[in-house]
Amino acid sequence: MAAPPSSRITTDSATVVRAFFAAMEDRAFRQAMELTDPRIVWRNTSLPTVRGKLVGRLVKGMDRSWMGFRADIHHVAADGDVVLTERTDYLRIGPIEIDFWVCGTFELVDGRIVLWHDHFSWGNVLMGTLRGLTRPRRGPSPR
Repeated sequence: MAAPPSSRITTDSATVVRAFFAAMEDRAFRQAMELTDPRIVWRNTSLPTVRGKLVGRLVKGMDRSWMGFRADIHHVAADGDVVLTERTDYLRIGPIEIDFWVCGTFELVDGRIVLWHDHFSWGNVLMGTLRGLTRPRRGPSPR
């Protein structure tokens, strides 16, 4: 006799992190937050740590027509419930897209992200901003 189906789909940690970024890129912010634990901790180099529901509010706050996010994931390494990413993040604010290198550490418990810790260089963010300001604009020219 076959074992009863599980009420929970088990997925490896790297797949969960990739799905999180895919949802963020697709503007499926609610779906992205479903991959996180309600007590998630989000750390960014030299910025205040954000916890719990505030993480969800900040992520869902990106759901504006003048904002955008995407990430090119260059490398992913997983050891059990810890996932390391090396990626280039792209933040769009209006017509300006800022690109910068990020190294992220994700810790998962029961298939959900409990820690999202990004490391980046402010110098790299500044250079990405300068590139974004000088890059040709997409879309129709302003009149």
